[in-house]
Amino acid sequence: MKKLFLICVNILLIFNFTSCREKAAAVQEASPNSAKFTVLSTIFPSYDWAKNLVAGSDSFAVDLLLKDGVDMHSYQPSAADIVKISTADIFIYVGGESDAWISDALKNATNKDMIVINLMEVLKGFVKQEEIIEGMQGEDSSEEDEEEEFDEHVWLSLNNAIAASNQIARSLMEKDESNSSIYMANLVSYMQKLISLKNEYSSAFGEKTIIVCDRFPFRYLADEFGIKYYAAFPGCSAETEASFDTIAFLAGKIDELEANSVFVTESADKKIARTVVSSSHHTHSKIITLDSMQSTTLKQAKKGADYIEIMRANLEALK
Repeated sequence: MKKLFLICVNILLIFNFTSCREKAAAVQEASPNSAKFTVLSTIFPSYDWAKNLVAGSDSFAVDLLLKDGVDMHSYQPSAADIVKISTADIFIYVGGESDAWISDALKNATNKDMIVINLMEVLKGFVKQEEIIEGMQGEDSSEEDEEEEFDEHVWLSLNNAIAASNQIARSLMEKDESNSSIYMANLVSYMQKLISLKNEYSSAFGEKTIIVCDRFPFRYLADEFGIKYYAAFPGCSAETEASFDTIAFLAGKIDELEANSVFVTESADKKIARTVVSSSHHTHSKIITLDSMQSTTLKQAKKGADYIEIMRANLEALK
């Protein structure tokens, strides 16, 4: 990932982007009716990356497929969704097991010039296998040899956000070469923001251990900044009820670590967390939310929901 940082530095040195950035700031994103091209993303993080990268260009309209806060693990596409995918000029999706249905949708795409960005393919050198750690409740299965599962939550790494934004910007420039200077300026500006936030994270933590009474989609974030964790379930788990052993283990960790807080994801009903806390000797422990951005809606995005600000809020929660 050091190479990514060097790429950013080189871009800063090579391109005089200040005037382009001012030009970009003066113009809003194109409306769907006036845009020459469409960018369609299945999830909010890459939707927001693309929105930042097209700022100031009237060539692209950016849309979000999972716009009603539906978790990608349980999403079922409609006929209208398939049509949207089929006609997109740039289509961005995660590329994990939850997206298995997309391969069939792409086979029938009417836009043969579509650029497809599979995030897990773009980030293949940094994609992690899902792990079951001490105390974590795995999926029930009778199969002895299970296929390896990869953690799909790649957007929760700032390094991955930098790499993916780079790829999206290249695709924008390929589609709309005449406005390449706008997209390059936006890329440099956005990378600066991501690197600045990464530095905030790096300076905030020494050794830290967190307890998550929920699924744990934050593996990439934890590994990136050396955060040790205990959790009820792995990130892609469909489990909603924790076993007695899981509750007892996490409650014991609260006592062992003298934890004054435990964490849940944004979609949790906090039932498991309340049970864990009440089963410990530290019944004053607070329940704090970390946002995995799996439930962010288009309505929230239109009202200003922002990848960098959500990641900064997660940093404050972890502090």
